[in-house]
Amino acid sequence: MLYYDNAGDGETAVENATDAINRKVDLLIAYNADTSANPEIARRMAAAGIPVLALNYTVGDAPIYTCDNLAAGRIAGHAVSAFARETWPDDATVLVILGDVGDPGDAVTQRLKGVTEALGADYPGVEPTLLDTGGQPQRGDSLLTKYLMQQSRSKVLVVTLDDPTALWAKSAVETTRRVNDCVIVSHGLDRSIHGGSNEKKELDPTNRASAVLGSVAYYCDRYGYLVLPLAMRMLKGETVPPRTVTRHLLVTAANVYQEYPPYDMN
Repeated sequence: MLYYDNAGDGETAVENATDAINRKVDLLIAYNADTSANPEIARRMAAAGIPVLALNYTVGDAPIYTCDNLAAGRIAGHAVSAFARETWPDDATVLVILGDVGDPGDAVTQRLKGVTEALGADYPGVEPTLLDTGGQPQRGDSLLTKYLMQQSRSKVLVVTLDDPTALWAKSAVETTRRVNDCVIVSHGLDRSIHGGSNEKKELDPTNRASAVLGSVAYYCDRYGYLVLPLAMRMLKGETVPPRTVTRHLLVTAANVYQEYPPYDMN
């Protein structure tokens, strides 16, 4: 197994692919976010007769393993709606989508579309307010604080596009003393939310009063276990699906220990 670091740079990714060709690898697993370089990588690998397995970003017509941002967005949108309808069935409700909503990338676009579709189905005629952090999660605090001050009589449903933004949104909710009026659902379920064995866990069976209801899992930390079986099948000459997607699940305080058990509870 050879490892290459693209360092987030398209030219480096092409150079790494060329080196892999020179070393006569049997398969290239390509995880390159600089999509402008991926067509050239696909061309060079095809010319060398080396198959490619792409992760999250397409590389020519190679099979891809990826998350399903559209499905994840729908899960998040329906989750806040279900919570609100059960908890505040008779209250006025406003909807907020908080995060880097101006990012033109496909991942954010699909995630945003999924959230919007779900909220539109559950609250027809109610347009969600988009609060753009510009890729700076800490801006979620001030943006949501200002919004909450304008919505003093409504219950506020917040969907954030990533976990760091959710934690800043939680700060805004607590600062404005609106914990009983707000619910937050996020995307990612990274360590900032589920915590490590000895780290603070935002989602915890003993922390059910948090404004953060849950986060939609992407299991990025488990990609290897899911991708390598596909790679082994390709190396055996088997045909794999053109697109394989990860499982997405809403993780809350009620089921977080099933997905990420606290190994230090012994």
